[in-house]
Amino acid sequence: MSLRPKNLNFATYVLILFSAVSVAQTQTVNATIDASKTDAPISKYIYGQFLEHIGGIVNNNIWAEMLDDRKFYYPINSHPPTEPSGPSFRRMTVRHWMPIGAEEFVVMDTDHPYVGDHTPMVKLDSQDVRGIQQSGLAVRKGKAYKGRIVLAGTPGTKVRVTLVWSNVASDRQTVAIDKIGPDYRKVPLSFQAQGDSDDARLEIVGTGTGSFHIGAVSLMPANNVQGFRAEVIAALKQLHSGVYRWPGGNFVSGYEWRNAIGDPDKRPPIMDPVWHAVQPNDVGTDEFMTLCRLLDVEPYVTVNGGFGDEWSAAQLVEYANGAVTTPMGKLRAANGHPESYRIKFWGVGNEPWGEWQLGFMPVAQWELKHDMFAKAMRKVDPTIKLIAAGAMPDAMTGSKQAKRLNGQIVPDYLSPGDWSGNLLAHCLDNMDMLSEHFYSRSGQRTDLATGEKVSTGPQTLVEWERAPATQVRVKYEHYQEYLKRIPGLKEKPVPISLDEWAYTGATPNSYKVVPAYAWAFHEMFRHSDLYQLGAFTFAIAMMSESRTDAVLNPTGLLFKMYREHFGTIPVEVSGDSPQPKPIYPAGGDQPAVNPGSDTYPLDVSAAFSDDRKTLTFAVLNPSDSEQHLNLGIRGVTLAKEGHLWRMAPASVDAMIVVGQKPGVEVEEQPLAALPETMSVPPFSVNIYSFAVR
Repeated sequence: MSLRPKNLNFATYVLILFSAVSVAQTQTVNATIDASKTDAPISKYIYGQFLEHIGGIVNNNIWAEMLDDRKFYYPINSHPPTEPSGPSFRRMTVRHWMPIGAEEFVVMDTDHPYVGDHTPMVKLDSQDVRGIQQSGLAVRKGKAYKGRIVLAGTPGTKVRVTLVWSNVASDRQTVAIDKIGPDYRKVPLSFQAQGDSDDARLEIVGTGTGSFHIGAVSLMPANNVQGFRAEVIAALKQLHSGVYRWPGGNFVSGYEWRNAIGDPDKRPPIMDPVWHAVQPNDVGTDEFMTLCRLLDVEPYVTVNGGFGDEWSAAQLVEYANGAVTTPMGKLRAANGHPESYRIKFWGVGNEPWGEWQLGFMPVAQWELKHDMFAKAMRKVDPTIKLIAAGAMPDAMTGSKQAKRLNGQIVPDYLSPGDWSGNLLAHCLDNMDMLSEHFYSRSGQRTDLATGEKVSTGPQTLVEWERAPATQVRVKYEHYQEYLKRIPGLKEKPVPISLDEWAYTGATPNSYKVVPAYAWAFHEMFRHSDLYQLGAFTFAIAMMSESRTDAVLNPTGLLFKMYREHFGTIPVEVSGDSPQPKPIYPAGGDQPAVNPGSDTYPLDVSAAFSDDRKTLTFAVLNPSDSEQHLNLGIRGVTLAKEGHLWRMAPASVDAMIVVGQKPGVEVEEQPLAALPETMSVPPFSVNIYSFAVR
């Protein structure tokens, strides 16, 4: 039985096996940093993040709401709701409401709903306690919880809302509500748990005659930060990410932004048609802007180019940026936000080239639609920066969409299967940046003969870590081909917004992806004129979190380390050890030249600080052996003393898991001088910093 992966020829297989042995060897590399040769500044937006309403990414991981289905999308009975059909990616099991008392006494009133299609009505009896409950809540001893409930009912009804944290009869607190009338009113709730529980419950019961309605209910930790989880805000704020992209992603193609403004309790819950999960619409435009302010990042909003229209997109621009004298600006002010948000970055649609996208269409039709959106949005605010939804041949090959559109696995440049090429050729006047996405997949590559994903076979650690940087490099190469074919692109360069990117298939919270992401950063720095915005998928991937706590994981520590300590003006690095040639033939998502500096197996990147008073350089060792580096500095004299920040855990699979002792840390140490020969630990990321004399 052969162990050689299918679709991998014998010669290539032997090369991979040989490489797997050879790259583990220790060697000494000579490199030079020439401070007289610099490039375009590195944008702070490169370190940006992406958020999308998938499962609980926003509603549970970042938003502080503890209750699921708080506006009662599902009917209330003793049986869990049927799982919706469709993709299960990141879908979370919804905690459902259960009746207290006989099931038939809780009915869903469709004639007088408070919000959405129906509202639970509890029929009362003078003897029995009847109502509803939701269990599975996480509470901690001594912690306060606050919320609200919207009630209406027969006068004389007495409602009790109780937080229960154990089966001991005394382990509960109750808020009594006696003034119930026919009109809905909001009543505040306040509790303090006296014990720890991951299965606490909230009970809402009533006694009396007649009935009462529950319009909506909410419960959050009292220390929430304007609706967001305090521990999550504290973790994400450390990253200084520059920009956040929102609300999608695929989600945006079925999203109606007007459902998510105004009184949160009156926003209708809906079944999201993209990810097939209930969307409460609690986190809308205004809440996203609050998050951006809390994290001190620029907002980047993508408008619905799927089932949406240019009029709705223009209205959203006016809602966000319009003066209070405009119709939508007036509505924003009425919702409590009189000052314009002045959102600069706007994306027109998401992946309209993919058959999974609501409203996907051929590129010739999308060009017309993009221009319609751009003109309508700029008419409202001419100062906005428009980001077009692109897909270069790498994305069109790997996703099989080029084959669908024009029968080619690897599309010819400017053919119907080259989405970005067509947008750049025909919509250049109506865009300021080009959105590009990539997801490197662990242990997989695209077979250019079949278009299928196949196993890479045995890989060295170096080649595993190289994968994301490879995708950054291949997009650079495609862009160079566009420059040859599209004359207007030289006169009006359109930089890339890499607003979805990640390494998929890796273990969550593991260090192993850290060298890979550092390498991707270095490749972006080498082409800093082209890569000017990034949005990593997803912001929550920066953290390890439970329902009550959150800490930065290894990926988060890496982003923080580069953002805080690496410079902004790239400086040329040369060396005497070129990167090897790519293993696979060039084309589609495989580059002609491997990413990396001429310092193999190391990768070195350097940059001045903004004021050029500090020189920083990052040394990445993606191999599993210690390597040595002799580094020369030209064009500048450095101070003797410096600093080193290093991530070098004992194992490449080391982890940070909330509530456990971290297996990864950023070590900081002062340096008395630049080492004559640097010893670079295996799979380590190192940032050196020296003042310029």
